[in-house]
Amino acid sequence: MSPEHREYLKKLKRRGLFIHASRIGLLLLAALLWELAGRVGAVDPFIVSSPTRVVKTLVSLARAGELLPHIFATFAECTAGFLLGTAAGVLAAVLLWFCPILERVLDPYLVVLNALPKIALGPILIVWVGAGAEAIIVMALLVSTVVTVMQVLAGFLENGRDKGQLMRSLGATRMQTFSKAVLPASVPAIMSALKISVGMSWVGVIVGEYLVSKRGLGYLIVYGGQVFKLDLVMASIAVLCALAAVMYYAVAAVEAMASKKF
Repeated sequence: MSPEHREYLKKLKRRGLFIHASRIGLLLLAALLWELAGRVGAVDPFIVSSPTRVVKTLVSLARAGELLPHIFATFAECTAGFLLGTAAGVLAAVLLWFCPILERVLDPYLVVLNALPKIALGPILIVWVGAGAEAIIVMALLVSTVVTVMQVLAGFLENGRDKGQLMRSLGATRMQTFSKAVLPASVPAIMSALKISVGMSWVGVIVGEYLVSKRGLGYLIVYGGQVFKLDLVMASIAVLCALAAVMYYAVAAVEAMASKKF
């Protein structure tokens, strides 16, 4: 390795460390300003809460044994909805790529389903699958599946346009074209779809918990708003953000491993 190359790698490492430090610093600065705004009276802590009040609320819930059950319920529902929605979305995109006529027929329906507010289906889902965790998981599945289908299919079509013609000119079958050219080239599109699906799954779970749940972070948010315990609302939102970040970085780690392999 040349000295120039070594210096370039060190520069990249320093830049990465600076970015991570800046992210943490920005979060700490926002928390500090939030706390100071409440202490000096710039905002009403009863309305907007504060970091210390949020921490006290979380500690109180943890001591009462109520925090972990709510976290586990929401995280389990979101994980199930995300995995099922992702699997269903990718499989549907593969099917549509192999059937171009079906893809053209269903394209406007996918657009309409993507634009449809899924919360409108809440009462129907409660009747169909019951007022329990099943309805929440189905809601998360519906929210994430359509987005995954559209994102992954767009990647397949974009990468299959030129590569597919080249593979066909070499005598490859459609399966060989997909497995050898289209799928490996579409890994970035699939990873991008997964990142979007993570956020959509959380949206679906929280919406579902608003409607039917008696436990979970969405339930705590609704309950806190109804009884004006806004510290509970903000604490639940803070935990929700942390869990969403964990899932996002888990997908990012899978993306890093996939990029090295493909």
